[in-house]
Amino acid sequence: MSHLISLDEEVRLYTTNAERERYESLATLYGIIVALDYLERAYVRDSVPATEYSPACTRLLSQYKTMHKLVSNDVPTIESFMKRYRMDCPAALHRLQVGVPATVEHSSEAGSETGKWVAETTQSFITFMDALKLRLRAKDQLHPILQELVTGYARFKGSKDWEGRSRMVSWLITLNGMKASEELTDEQSRQLLFDVEHAYSEFFRYLSGSNGDGS
Repeated sequence: MSHLISLDEEVRLYTTNAERERYESLATLYGIIVALDYLERAYVRDSVPATEYSPACTRLLSQYKTMHKLVSNDVPTIESFMKRYRMDCPAALHRLQVGVPATVEHSSEAGSETGKWVAETTQSFITFMDALKLRLRAKDQLHPILQELVTGYARFKGSKDWEGRSRMVSWLITLNGMKASEELTDEQSRQLLFDVEHAYSEFFRYLSGSNGDGS
C-alpha cells in the first residue's frame, strides 16, 4: 500500500542537520544579493551618501565571498545561482563581478593602485572591528590585524595629521608591550572599538572630500 501524503503535513526541505545548514547558507547568500541590489539602487538615486554606501557595500561583498566559499559545490557561478532562483538583480550582479564599491570603481582621479588601497584598508577596518565585536581580546589575536590596518592607513597622504591614526598607533604600542596571551580588559576593548570606529568615519570623510585621490 502506497504511503498517503497528508495535505496538512509540513513539507520539509531537509532531513539532516547538514542539509539544513546547506539551505540556510543558500538563503543567506540570496539575502546578501538582494540587499546589495537595494544598496546599489539607493546609491544611484542619491538616497545613500558615499560615506555610508562604501563601508556597507564592502561589508556585503566580504560576506558574499565568505558565503560563496561555503556553498561553492552548489553555486559554481553567481550567474547560475541567480538564474536558478530567478533573481532579477542586475545592479548586484555587476557589483559582485567588479568586486569593489562604485566609489572605487568610478573614482575619476584615483589610479587603480589607490582604488585597491581604499578597498584593502576598508576591509582591514571591518575585519578589526568585527574581531573586537566577537570579543577577541588577546595580543596574538589583535596585534597582526591592527598592524595591517595601520600599515594600509598610513599609505594615504595626509594621514599623519588624522586624529584616528595617532589613536591607532597608540593602541599598537599598547599591544606591543603585552605578552602574546595577555588580553585587553573589557573597558580597553570598548575604548579601542570606539577609537577605531572614529578613525573609520574620519577615513571616509577624507575619501568623500578628496574623491579618493589621496591628496
